[in-house]
Amino acid sequence: MTAQNVAGRFFDVQGGQVYAHVREGDGPTLVFLHYWGGSRRTWIPVLQRLDAGQGFVAYDHRGWGDSAGVPGPYGLEQLADDAQHVIDALGHSDYVLVGHSMGGKVAQILAARKPEGLKGVVLVAPAPPAPVGVSEQAQEALSHAYDDQEAVLRSVELVLTHGELTPELRRQVVEDSLRAGEQARLTWPRQGLVQDVSAGLSAVDVPVLVLAGSHDKVDPPAVLADHLLPLIPTATLTVLKDTGHLSPLEVPDQVAARIGAFIAQL
Repeated sequence: MTAQNVAGRFFDVQGGQVYAHVREGDGPTLVFLHYWGGSRRTWIPVLQRLDAGQGFVAYDHRGWGDSAGVPGPYGLEQLADDAQHVIDALGHSDYVLVGHSMGGKVAQILAARKPEGLKGVVLVAPAPPAPVGVSEQAQEALSHAYDDQEAVLRSVELVLTHGELTPELRRQVVEDSLRAGEQARLTWPRQGLVQDVSAGLSAVDVPVLVLAGSHDKVDPPAVLADHLLPLIPTATLTVLKDTGHLSPLEVPDQVAARIGAFIAQL
């Protein structure tokens, strides 16, 4: 991580500690929640493009990255509890949740709880709050998406991206996807993906920005427009150009710019 003034830090959560990169700075603090298969490193290209004074925390969910040893459960409610523990430990009065894919569904759960200090939410290619046409066959196929390096690369090329990732980022995606323990890896396709978290979203009263990839095969703009936007009265949708599902890696300039503009309007 080459962003300035970034410190590594562990945060206590139930059953262990999650690892984070933290930068103290101007508020509101951005709290970055990564996708299923990723880690805090997924956000590095975005973090490097934020305003130099912007405060943030990007951490590895339990079971992933440098939090791979933290025991389960690995369900969405637990991940939302973990996010709240990190936020409470930081002690900042204002913050914005930034969740990607699975992390976006975690952010929806936390936002629906209306926690103190929440000023806004950015959902990057988020999973919809309720499953949309997910079959048991699809769940089973997804549960094998990260079985080995070949499977990960196939997932990246056929499903997750629109353009080419650099060799370094491809290696990072493979490493992050293979690092999780089996239980953490399987909880999303078998449970989290089909969990309905829509209860409470209608009460969210902070601004919510949804960023959808123009060529996202996982959570396309049309699906989010139909199955997420109507549930959150404060939500607006912006389509990111020339990207698939991994927009933080594919088009970090666009993601960082949209986050910066969103914060400036709060």
